[in-house]
Amino acid sequence: MIATVTAPQTTIISLAGHIDAASAMDLKDQLAKTVSSDTRPAILVDMERVEFLDSAGLMALVSAFSLAQRLGRKFGLCAVSPAIRMIFELTQLDRAFEIFDNRHAFETALSIA
Repeated sequence: MIATVTAPQTTIISLAGHIDAASAMDLKDQLAKTVSSDTRPAILVDMERVEFLDSAGLMALVSAFSLAQRLGRKFGLCAVSPAIRMIFELTQLDRAFEIFDNRHAFETALSIA
């Protein structure tokens, strides 16, 4: 469900499958551990292989986003499918999260900033 890859400036967390009430608490814990223990200035959650996201999964992402902000780290999402992106739009969380088309777009935004 979660895999982590590191680059010089970024930790990339790849999610897969269904992120729902059954898996959200574990995801929240794993994200919190990664965000709080990593020293890189940017965290990207790659959602290319996420098939389903419910409100519990969304709250796990919000929690990680909030923690990253408190720690002064950039936090973004990428490769969000249209169906899942709609969830972010309906909840207006697309205004809070930076959502990128892919990893390259995130890295480009980092190099400009």
